[in-house]
Amino acid sequence: MDAVINKTKLNNGLTVVSEHISSVKSISIGIWVKSGARHETDQQAGVTHFLEHMLFKGTKNRTAYEIAQSMESVGGYLNAFTSTEYTCYYARCLDTELERALDVLSDMVMSPIFPTEEIEKEKKVVIEEMKMYRDSPDDYLFEEFTSHLFQKHPLGRPILGFEETVNSFTDEHLFEYMRLRYAPENLIVAVAGNVDHKAVVTFCENLFNDHDRSLQTQAFPDVPVLDTRPLNLHKSIEQTHYILGRRGLHFDDQQKYVMLLVNTLLGGGMSSRLHQNVREKYGYCYSIQTFNQSFTETGIWGVYVGTDKEYVSHVHELIVEQLQDLAENMVSLQELEEAKTQLKGKMLLSQENTSNRMMRLAKSEIYYQRHVDLDELVAHIEEVSAEDIRSFSVDFMDQSHYVEATLTPK
Repeated sequence: MDAVINKTKLNNGLTVVSEHISSVKSISIGIWVKSGARHETDQQAGVTHFLEHMLFKGTKNRTAYEIAQSMESVGGYLNAFTSTEYTCYYARCLDTELERALDVLSDMVMSPIFPTEEIEKEKKVVIEEMKMYRDSPDDYLFEEFTSHLFQKHPLGRPILGFEETVNSFTDEHLFEYMRLRYAPENLIVAVAGNVDHKAVVTFCENLFNDHDRSLQTQAFPDVPVLDTRPLNLHKSIEQTHYILGRRGLHFDDQQKYVMLLVNTLLGGGMSSRLHQNVREKYGYCYSIQTFNQSFTETGIWGVYVGTDKEYVSHVHELIVEQLQDLAENMVSLQELEEAKTQLKGKMLLSQENTSNRMMRLAKSEIYYQRHVDLDELVAHIEEVSAEDIRSFSVDFMDQSHYVEATLTPK
């Protein structure tokens, strides 16, 4: 798609980034807050996510129903999500509804009201959401694994928080958190689709003109020394769920492109080494996959598998065998080229969705303060050699860096 990237920083510090795509008739808009679960204190655990829910419960200008109806009435939709390091409120609609979408999203972020009765109802909703994730074995195991990997560090806290902290929230807690974290210099408005950048800037100047809070500076504790003791959990389930993983790479690590290819070789679909050697060759599982997540100063990488408790030790040996093979032997040129093609293909296919492009715009701004285009990504991927993968894997696949987490049936 033919696209043009533009970026403007308003006088109050808010950043506007847009990508004009002439071949579509829709737009995806996101108001991004550079504040996530890691920016909370222990007493605030879950407040970022709870606040995300509450911004849909009404503003000084709209009721909760009017917020929902505002976009659905023109064929669009509103939603939001909270992550470890950022929060996003977004809409997707026809390009003719740019002003409406920006008006609604900015109203939610700028003029929320937090009625006590809505707060109390939403506490129940969020606690039910916690129970839903605890009832999902793979979600539960991943949350516990992350907590174990980072111990008492903010990166190890669940995004939803805890029942006791969520139950303690009042409107004062929400307003105070917004005052400290929702400052304009901490906000990004990202738009992708058939959109005019100057129009977005003009709307944002009008909508955010009175927004001039100062951002609270925040220092994070150092990531603690890794505790490599295995994590063993039990639940009333049928299948055993298993993770072998470690701390990964941060967003700006120079080895991240090697890591992307390693991740593809090991767990990138049905043709990957782990799928072929654990599922197809031995039938030890239905699902096996790798996961790769980066943060500002560290990350998470690992292998997840659901299997029978009798097969866990065999599966562990097969996984370690594949990890060590990358460190000891050169990947063939054919396998490397296939992995590169697969990785580039997924990136290019994702760009046919305006929501994905809007998210890439914002994440580039959050982590690099500039737009990282696909040509740059593809060039870095093409530069990776078989020797790069082998030398990277010598240290990265060292089992002294790894932690095992197992969730077995009671």
